[in-house]
Amino acid sequence: MKRRDCLALMGATSILAGCAGLPPATGTGDLGVVVARATGTLAIVNTSERKVLAEVQGLGDLSHASVVFSRDGRYAYVFGRDGGLTKVDLLTRRIAGRVMQAGNSIGGAISADGSMVVAQNYTPGGIKVFDAATLALLADIPAEYAPGKLSRVVGLVDLPGRRFAYSLFDADEIWISDLSTPAQPRTTRLRNIGHQPYDALVTPNGRHYIAGLFGEDGLAMVDLWEEKPRVRRILAGYGRGQEPLPVYKMPHLRGWAVAGRRAYLPAIGRHEVLVVDTDTWQEVGRIAVAGQPVFVMARPDGRQVWVNFAVPDYHRVQVIDTTTQQIVRTLEPGKAVLHMEFTPRGESVWISARDDHRVTVFDTQSFAVQATMTIDSPSGIFFTSRAARLGF
Repeated sequence: MKRRDCLALMGATSILAGCAGLPPATGTGDLGVVVARATGTLAIVNTSERKVLAEVQGLGDLSHASVVFSRDGRYAYVFGRDGGLTKVDLLTRRIAGRVMQAGNSIGGAISADGSMVVAQNYTPGGIKVFDAATLALLADIPAEYAPGKLSRVVGLVDLPGRRFAYSLFDADEIWISDLSTPAQPRTTRLRNIGHQPYDALVTPNGRHYIAGLFGEDGLAMVDLWEEKPRVRRILAGYGRGQEPLPVYKMPHLRGWAVAGRRAYLPAIGRHEVLVVDTDTWQEVGRIAVAGQPVFVMARPDGRQVWVNFAVPDYHRVQVIDTTTQQIVRTLEPGKAVLHMEFTPRGESVWISARDDHRVTVFDTQSFAVQATMTIDSPSGIFFTSRAARLGF
């Protein structure tokens, strides 16, 4: 096939087999990425075939990288710690765009309609809004909580209606920005929400935004369905009367598990997973685990919750049966387990072990190893099924 004929047959979002130098035609539903943090590389993987398809280099500092996907699952937007925002085409397996948008950044989100990508930044503090197609800057919202003082931003999530919620670590505030008109953003500020919010989530139905507090025991919750949102404190004093342990790694609340009417979340400075009734937002139980939880993640059907840990227990993963609230399996996938990701329907879970340079795939029913892959210092694992989930 001649090159000009090949190019003529290529659609806006498809690539045909037979074009010289291009990968074969494929959908994106079984694709994902693994961050190789030490080399600034993104490994593109196939979750059905359980293998690495390609590696994309040149993404900068990925030591705290996170990824969101376009609505069609074709593009991965990678937020680097050095402030780089990189758009990667999963079909051509190349960088489709890149901007250096900040000095220190720890994550981002994509709007519900897929039109805007938003980065949350430590330096300078605030959020920046970009056109998802071109990466052109649409809005810059500094997190200025006092004259000349900018806060680090954490816990950024997308909400319905081109809105975003995020927390200001240094200001003890939660902001909700409406970007229906990006050139004229409207921001609601909720003050005195608790000391040092460090991460947050939005519940799967988009109703509740919950921020964890590093400076005190408890969480701050906002009911986003209220006409005038306000902050409600929940789980205040869950460690009351007990000396907290040193915190070696901050929990990542985006991985909090909501299974049925219960939420499972890490207790800061404790070897416990807290169980919360999502109707009343009251604690209904605690589960003792092997160490300080980092990620507490529910299998998509809610039957299991998988937990990994900070040092010195970061070689372990424990599995909780949500019907009995008991630990049913302890696994040791490798040194420095950093992340877990379920396949869309939960039949498998992929687990990264940074110091063993290995990703292991487990069957979630039998716990048998289904595959292993060698990847240099793997950390975050992200599958395109996230494109259809609020808050991911």
